[in-house]
Amino acid sequence: MERIFQEIIQTLILPGPTPHALPLVDISRQFQTAGFDDNTAAQALNAAFLLWLSGQSERAAEARRLLENKAQSGKHAAIARFYLRAYREIEQELNEIFQNQTDLAGKFQRLRDWLHQQGPSASPDALAEHLWEVFFPEGVGIRGNEDARIQELRQRRMVTVTRPAPESLQHPARQLLFTANVLLTIPMQENIIDTLPLNADLKSRLKAACREDQKYWYDHPIPVGVPPHQNEVIYGLRGLDEALAFECRRGNLGANERIPCVLSISVTHEGLHPIAVPYLQEELRRAGPFNHLDIYVFSERETREVVERVLAPAAETFLKQDARQALHQVFGVDGEYGRHFSFLKAIAALWQILIHPDIQATFKIDLDQVFPQEVLVRETGASALEHLATGLWGAEGRDAQNRPLELGMIAGALVNEKDIHRSLFTPDVPFPKRPLNPDEYIFFSPLPQALSTQAEMMTRYGNDPLDGRTTCLQRVHVTGGTTGIRVDALRKYRPFTPGFIGRAEDQAYLLSVMQNHTPRLAYLHKDGLIMRHDKEAFASEAIKAAAIGKLVGDYVRILYFSAYARALTEDISTIKNEVDPFTGCFISRLPRTVTLLRFALKAAHFFEQQQTSRGQEFIQIGSRRLDQALTFISGSPSPLVAELERERQGWQLYYDVLDALETHLQKSDPRAIALQKHFQAILSRVHVNRNG
Repeated sequence: MERIFQEIIQTLILPGPTPHALPLVDISRQFQTAGFDDNTAAQALNAAFLLWLSGQSERAAEARRLLENKAQSGKHAAIARFYLRAYREIEQELNEIFQNQTDLAGKFQRLRDWLHQQGPSASPDALAEHLWEVFFPEGVGIRGNEDARIQELRQRRMVTVTRPAPESLQHPARQLLFTANVLLTIPMQENIIDTLPLNADLKSRLKAACREDQKYWYDHPIPVGVPPHQNEVIYGLRGLDEALAFECRRGNLGANERIPCVLSISVTHEGLHPIAVPYLQEELRRAGPFNHLDIYVFSERETREVVERVLAPAAETFLKQDARQALHQVFGVDGEYGRHFSFLKAIAALWQILIHPDIQATFKIDLDQVFPQEVLVRETGASALEHLATGLWGAEGRDAQNRPLELGMIAGALVNEKDIHRSLFTPDVPFPKRPLNPDEYIFFSPLPQALSTQAEMMTRYGNDPLDGRTTCLQRVHVTGGTTGIRVDALRKYRPFTPGFIGRAEDQAYLLSVMQNHTPRLAYLHKDGLIMRHDKEAFASEAIKAAAIGKLVGDYVRILYFSAYARALTEDISTIKNEVDPFTGCFISRLPRTVTLLRFALKAAHFFEQQQTSRGQEFIQIGSRRLDQALTFISGSPSPLVAELERERQGWQLYYDVLDALETHLQKSDPRAIALQKHFQAILSRVHVNRNG
C-alpha cells in the first residue's frame, strides 16, 4: 500500500499525540480481538480494515491477522473475506495511480503534507475542501460560492435554438403514452398473508417468497398487502387520472377520451413473480374506476411473450435472424432499475408501429408524484399537457461549445409536498447546511446535487439570456419520474440504460448516446413542468424499510458509473466535462478507493452513533453487494463491458425489427399483419381496466 495514502488514513482515523480538530472517527475504540461475538463482529472487522489501511505497524498487523483468521471459517467469514478483498482492490488502484497518473499522485502528496502541517488545527470546512481535492473534486469550491456556481452551470447548459421542433405535440392527449414502474416486495409482516384477496396457491407462494434472499433493491418498493391509502400504485394512478380530469375541464381532453398508461412490474424476490400481476389487478379493480386512463400491466411474463410471439418471429421472418436470446436480454422488466426504464421508453416505438401511429412521445411518471394542476396554472400559466406541447421538445440547437444537438428528450422537476405552499419553484434538494459525517469528507453528493437542482431544474425562462424561444437549457441532471422522449428520437438514436444500472437510470440513459452521435441527443429543460413529490406523505414506512438497500445502491453506483464511462471512452474526462458536477461525481478517477473507504467510514459512523443494528445490516448487505459489484467490473474485458456490448447489440436489433415491421405493414404484408394481431391480443389481456 502506498505510504502517502496510509499516512492520510492514519491522520483521519487515529488520535495523534495532541488533541486535534479532525472530525472523523477514532477507529481504535471500535477495534477488538477479544470477546468477538455476533454483536461486535461487524464493527470489529470494519475497524480492522480501516486500521490495516492506516499502515500503523503494530495495530495494522494485528488487524490484518484478525481479518485473515476470521476469513477462514465461521459465521463472519464472508464479511472478513470482503474486507481482505477491499484492501487488495484499493492497493491495486493506488499503485496504478501513483505509477501512471502523476497529477493525482501529486494531489495525494499535497494532502498528506497539509494534514501533517495544518490538519490538527483546521476547520471542518477547510478539511473537507482539502480531502475533496483528492477524493471528491466535484464538490470543491461550491460552498460559499453557490450563486456564482449556479450561473456558471447554467451558462454551460445553455442552448441556442437553430430550429424549432418540426412537429411539436399539438394534441398531447392523443399523442402521448404515459408509463410508470411498479416495484413490489414481500409483506412487512408475514402474518397478514392469510387476509389477502389471493387464492390458496398464491398465498402459499407468497409465504415461500418471504423466506427467500432478496435479489433486487429499490428505493421504496410496495409491500404486498399494504393498505390502499399507502399503496403507491393506487395513489399515483388516481393522481394522474385527476390531472387528466383537470385537462378535460380546460378543453385539452375530451370527456370520453382516455390516455394509455403502461405499467411495468418489477419484484425484489423471485417468488413474487406469479403473484405480482394478479395482486395488482385485484388492487386496481378495487380502487377504480380510472375514467381517463387505459392501464396496461407488463410483468416479465408478458414481455417474454411479446418477444416470443412478435419480435423474434419478426426478426426471423424479415431479417433472417434468430434473435430470441438477444431480445430477451434487453426487452423486459425484471431486475435493476435500468432494465424496466429502458422498456418503458422503448415500448412507445412498438406502440406507434403496431397499435396507434398517432403516438409521438412517451412520458414517464413515478407513482409517488402527481401533477399539481391548479398550482401549475396559477404559477406558470400552463397545465401539464400544455407544458408538454412545447415547440422546444424536438428542437435543434447548439450548445455552449457551439456543437449541434437535438432536444429529443424532455425533463421536468419536482417540488416536495411539504414545500409547495411556499412556491412551485422550491428546490426539492436544498443546499446542505449541516455538519458533515465522517464518510462525507470522502464523498458528499448532496452538495453538487443541490447545485444541479438549483441551476438546471429551477431555471425559469423569460429573462435574458434564457428566453425559452431562441435560447433554452439542456439538462443532464434529471429524475426518472419527469422525463420523456419523442418516438422519432427514440428510433433515430436508440438510447438505453444498461440493465445492470440500479441507481440514476435516467441519467445513465443519456450516457448511452453521448459518444459518436452528431447532432447529440439531449434533454430539454421545460421550465414549470413540475410534479409534486408526495412519498413522505404516504410511503414513509416503505422508505424506512428500504433505506439501507438504497444507501448501498449509492455506493454500487460509483463503481458502475465509473466502469460504464470507461467502457464508453478511454478518456473519461470527455464525459465528465459534460455531466459534472452531480452526475459526474459518480464517475470517479479512483472509484474503488472512494467507494470502499466511504463504505467503511459510514459503517464506523453508525457504530459511533450507537446505531449498532443499522451498522450490522449495512455491512451484511453492503459487503455482499459490493463484492458482487467488484467482480462485475473486474477483468479484461469485465463482465460489465461484455454485458454492455450484448445489450447495445440487442437494442440495435430491437429497432431494426421495428423498422422491418413498419416497412412490411406499409406493404400490407399478411405476415406483418399477423404479428400485429398477436401484439394486440397480448395488449387485450394486459389491459386491466377495460370497463373503466
